[in-house]
Amino acid sequence: MITLDGVMQAPGGPGEDISGGFKYGGWVAPYGDEIYGKVMKKQMKSADLLLGRKTFDIFAGYWPEHESGWPGVNDVTKYVLSNTLKKSDWNNSVFLRSVGDIKQLKNSNGSDIQVHGSGKLIQLLLKNDLVEELWLKIHPLTLGKGKKLFVDGAIPAAFTLTESVVTSSGVFIANYKRAGSVSTGNLGS
Repeated sequence: MITLDGVMQAPGGPGEDISGGFKYGGWVAPYGDEIYGKVMKKQMKSADLLLGRKTFDIFAGYWPEHESGWPGVNDVTKYVLSNTLKKSDWNNSVFLRSVGDIKQLKNSNGSDIQVHGSGKLIQLLLKNDLVEELWLKIHPLTLGKGKKLFVDGAIPAAFTLTESVVTSSGVFIANYKRAGSVSTGNLGS
């Protein structure tokens, strides 16, 4: 969930992440509609999760008591990149310490792994060429300040649009798959 200017901070609610004096928490709420809901349901399929520590804290405080909104979320493995957390009461939580741990996980056999939220983690994955697919929900607003998805560090990479839809509220939902290296050329030749 990002804005036109790339902000992804606190889409879910006013108190979600007020760091840096962010005052627009919950900016996604006005854009929900039937199409948005269908896409969310599809994307919340049962798959293991890779989460940053802050997103994990938010999820662990909510989903154990609200599984009806995301069936199976409490049963899948939740991999958490953290240098501070070592255990959790949330079922099936596994703690990773480094990019090396993530690479080992990526190269192992197992179910699909999804990342939800986790801005710093996504930036780390982009920097280390560990992203195979991006699901972007681009909302028709700018917030100016706030944590941004794309900051310095992403490697040059090409992606192919594999699926897209526009909601009645103007949210462009796009699924991009990794498509190799960046190609260049001259316009008009």
